[in-house]
Amino acid sequence: MSADFLDRLAAHAERIPDASALGIVGKRALTYRELAEVVGRVAHNLRVAGLRPGDRMLFSIRPGVCSVSLALGVIAAGATIVFVDPGVGPALFAKRVRLVEPRWAATESLLYAVSGPLAGIGRRRGLALPRFGELDVEHIHSGIRLPGTPLRSTPLRRFTGAAPVSALPQGDPDADALIVFTSGTTEEPKAVVHTRASLSAGLSAMSGQTSLAPGAFLHTEQLMMGLPALMAGARWAMPRYPRFGTHIDPVRFTRDLRSATHAFYTPADLAVALDALETGAVPAPPQLRQVALGGAPVTASLLRRAQQSLPGTEFLAIYGMTEILPVAVASGAAKLAHDGDLLGAPVRGVQARIADDGELVLAGPNLCRGYLGAPPLTEIATGDLARWDGERLVLTGRKKDMMIRGKTNIYPGLYEPVITALDGVREAIMIGVPDEIGDERIVLAVVTAPGATDVAAMLRARLPKLIDTTAVPDEIVVVDRIPVHGRTSKPDRAALREMMRARLS
Repeated sequence: MSADFLDRLAAHAERIPDASALGIVGKRALTYRELAEVVGRVAHNLRVAGLRPGDRMLFSIRPGVCSVSLALGVIAAGATIVFVDPGVGPALFAKRVRLVEPRWAATESLLYAVSGPLAGIGRRRGLALPRFGELDVEHIHSGIRLPGTPLRSTPLRRFTGAAPVSALPQGDPDADALIVFTSGTTEEPKAVVHTRASLSAGLSAMSGQTSLAPGAFLHTEQLMMGLPALMAGARWAMPRYPRFGTHIDPVRFTRDLRSATHAFYTPADLAVALDALETGAVPAPPQLRQVALGGAPVTASLLRRAQQSLPGTEFLAIYGMTEILPVAVASGAAKLAHDGDLLGAPVRGVQARIADDGELVLAGPNLCRGYLGAPPLTEIATGDLARWDGERLVLTGRKKDMMIRGKTNIYPGLYEPVITALDGVREAIMIGVPDEIGDERIVLAVVTAPGATDVAAMLRARLPKLIDTTAVPDEIVVVDRIPVHGRTSKPDRAALREMMRARLS
């Protein structure tokens, strides 16, 4: 069984008590002893305030030292953190709240203001927010009290201090610890439930795939990368957020990597950072040894650019899903050397099999308990198509992205990595645009590299020799950018399909 992540934190507080553990870029970090003490105080104060094992707490606070301490304290007290994105809109947010039935909510005071008396400011910024102040729960707010903050809300700072220091309580490995909603917005919400054991197994597996160790210095705002750093005894620094922003500025983030040895980027953020590095807008981080990439497909063209701009840095492509993370990790060098979309060997403990239709099916200690209100899972069908290459997994497509032209099923994941590996191609996405008889025209949308010319003509000439002739696109369209969606900026195929439908009509 993997070590419990809070037990590991307590062990580091004993072994390396004065080592830096958690902080914000540019500020002094808490030591491991201080962090363990704060988490213990939070757990104690929450229980005194009435938090019971099994309670659920909605969590809408951007990553910071206090918010991470609160999240760890909630789990240490036997309750469950429920990550909710207020940006999904009031209707879907209300559905999610009804499903999880929370007793508590931890919210930034700014959200109370811009969803209440200052809602006009939120609307002018394109925010349609639920009214947090009307939730019938016990409220905790971070930041100064602003208009709209419920009078009965307790400041977060009251939970982080003024309590006797005690050891972290022993936890039940089968207790629910974390609930995260899947990204779908057009169907009933699906809430993924991780136990303390499955969360610990995932964090331990992630830690084991990196070179994080005592003395390493990670920059990220991602909890699922920062906590493995703490499990490894490394230092975790979080970036500063814009006042009204829910996403970090990749250029500022890169500029702040002066002493960092490790960092995490989504592919979309790394592309923005590489633009700044290539133009000289920011200097190359001198100490950066390893960069983890996840949240969206990692293309060959992005890896080539990254290696050119940061030749002394190792890149890791993480494959996983909300229900089971991580699944596999591949180095950038290995991905570039492979003909297909290499995922890598399954991480320790993960069992992978390929179903009869080619779908990848997974199980392991880091698999979530299941979906809230549904029977427990013993394995998860990923929706991805894959094959084995020795002991390594290779992605071949996505079931739901399948296109049909005539009688042929076409999986874009088979061909997009091949196309993006060509000189002059920065991004390439294949979609199907239905015609008047219900068949699909295959459209290839391409973002070209700076200075590249006649890329569409080059592709028309080369693709029939590089990919299956049954998958050669009907149209090749050069675009300025591929639309993206979600916090991890995945390609938005639906939006691209509508864009191409309008452009080609």
